[in-house]
Amino acid sequence: MPICITATGLYTPPFSISNDELVASFNQYVDNYNHDNAEAIALGEKVALQYSTSEFIEKASGIKSRYVFDKQGILDPNIMTPVIPKRKLGEELSVMAEMGVKALSQALDNAGLTAQDLDAIVVASSNFQRAYPAIAIEVQHAIGMQGGFGYDMNVACSAATFGIAQAVGSIQSGMAKRIAMLNIEVTSAHLNWRNRDSHFIFGDVAMATIIEQTDEPKGYEILNSKLWTKFSTNIRNELGFLDRAEFLAEQSDLYPDINEPVSDKLFAQEGRKVFREVCPAVSNLISEHLAENHIEPQSVKKLWLHQANSNMLDLILRTVLGKDADKSLAPTVIAEFGNTSSASPMIAFHRHQENMKPGDIGVICSFGAGYSIGSVLVKKCG
Repeated sequence: MPICITATGLYTPPFSISNDELVASFNQYVDNYNHDNAEAIALGEKVALQYSTSEFIEKASGIKSRYVFDKQGILDPNIMTPVIPKRKLGEELSVMAEMGVKALSQALDNAGLTAQDLDAIVVASSNFQRAYPAIAIEVQHAIGMQGGFGYDMNVACSAATFGIAQAVGSIQSGMAKRIAMLNIEVTSAHLNWRNRDSHFIFGDVAMATIIEQTDEPKGYEILNSKLWTKFSTNIRNELGFLDRAEFLAEQSDLYPDINEPVSDKLFAQEGRKVFREVCPAVSNLISEHLAENHIEPQSVKKLWLHQANSNMLDLILRTVLGKDADKSLAPTVIAEFGNTSSASPMIAFHRHQENMKPGDIGVICSFGAGYSIGSVLVKKCG
């Protein structure tokens, strides 16, 4: 029996930050820093920080705005991070679980299903607010799902396609018939908002995708998946539970300052290297995947790509489908959402299915840290 994507759900946080708002906050931080460190800068001991501009951000990335869980803290030049009150585990829903429940509830409604129709929940994201218990199990509990199982998995920005592949594998093995795959991202909390090269990249969001085995195809039949990884440190986020142990080992004092900055552990990338190395790797993997399944590139009607950077999207589209390919074949949501890591190709899929007719072929593709790339071939059902 076919395994299909039958419904999706999208949750966006209530706040949006425009480039102009972000730049005003960042440039105020720059002024404060340069003023406070004027003497050291004059002596050459420190380097003066440079302004950001909305024009620079849009040209570099195609991003115009991003949704965030908390806006006030991010835009305060003295804080520049989301301020999210602690929640009591077991008594209140965690932030990620709350977002996931909202996206999943919408997906279930769109599919005409209830929590009792699910056999499993997979939360596939790039960052998790805790190691355990799993966010997936918390969501399972919160929606009142009886029985089944849930687990979390992390393949950075590629987590959605890897999550789809894992869901398909679980269904094929007989462990489940219907699985919800969630991509929950609070990327604002892992971003260094003081870094000019990356302060504009990410946004917060949650996506839910229902994957199920059906007697008759409906939605989009999942034809095949292809996954690839290769170790690289050009995209990294090193913040983890060993940090306090490492910090202690490096200090002469027995007790470190609990407020020690962690900016060097937050998201960082070598952007130019990533562009040069990832774009051809993504194009090659998609092309190989199509060839292995005897699909001509020109027959592909949609490429739902990871929304990392508008320039990367254009290059991948031209390389896979030809230099004259219509940009509408690779729809974008990056201008509104920014880069939402694992959720981004599924947002594009959720938002843009126009002109897809029964039998049409589409590709869901994600790529990111690892390096990691995932490609999922789907066919629109009648």
